[in-house]
Amino acid sequence: MSDTQSAATERVGVIGLGIIGAVWAGHYHAAGLLAATWNRSPRPGAPLLAADPAAVARASTALHIVVSDPAAVDGILSALERELSPRHLVLQSTTIDPKSSQRFAERVAARGASYIEAPFMGSRPAAEARKVVFLSGGDPALVPRAHALLSLLSGVRRHVGDGPRASALKLAFNLQVAIQMQGICESLQLARHAGASDEDFFRTLEATALWSGFHAFKEPKLRSGDFAPQFSIKHMLKDIRLATELGGKTPLGLAVRERLVEADRSGLSEQDMSALIEAL
Repeated sequence: MSDTQSAATERVGVIGLGIIGAVWAGHYHAAGLLAATWNRSPRPGAPLLAADPAAVARASTALHIVVSDPAAVDGILSALERELSPRHLVLQSTTIDPKSSQRFAERVAARGASYIEAPFMGSRPAAEARKVVFLSGGDPALVPRAHALLSLLSGVRRHVGDGPRASALKLAFNLQVAIQMQGICESLQLARHAGASDEDFFRTLEATALWSGFHAFKEPKLRSGDFAPQFSIKHMLKDIRLATELGGKTPLGLAVRERLVEADRSGLSEQDMSALIEAL
């Protein structure tokens, strides 16, 4: 049985209609699986809006949560956990810390429902193209059901162990993204200061082993100065705070965290993380 076929009987509720959640709700809707949606702030025109998270749970067999931070997830679970039952699968895609992952899984299990930590790599364009990469953490027996749904949204799904491990890996990857973003911005700013053109900078870099898909992804924003968010400064700052609090040695991470704090205080909070160049 294919992933799509095994997901056909699910009714999915999406909680969190931000940059990514709104796209995922659209994909589930196109597949005929969307049961309800909810967002903390009004989202006019969103499909199948419910009155509250509890109503989403009542309408659904699977709940996909993608909100801002651990506190937001905690609030969502408080609002809906009385409606959870053994029929429910909770897919939790907010970037959170390992301790929160363990705590949330235990709360869901106490209601007889199932929980999979499902952080992802990729921003809005990847979500629109169904090319995000999911890490899944939790009971291996739940993976076929979870991956059947996640396959509707993604190009790759990888089960990596338990929920805390999945959440820690996501933070480790976002730490690398933030460091790389700051490095590109500093390098480009230095080249500009020396009088080099952006074309010379990017086309020469493209011919070297340093070039990556991330460079290609952020080049248009850095060249145009259009910092409409694909992944905002405020969300990256939250993730790097969580990453640098895990206990490992992260000297570059701590330095980039300070740059993100400066950008946030400078009024760039809602801008794409490539706006770090503005803080220089």
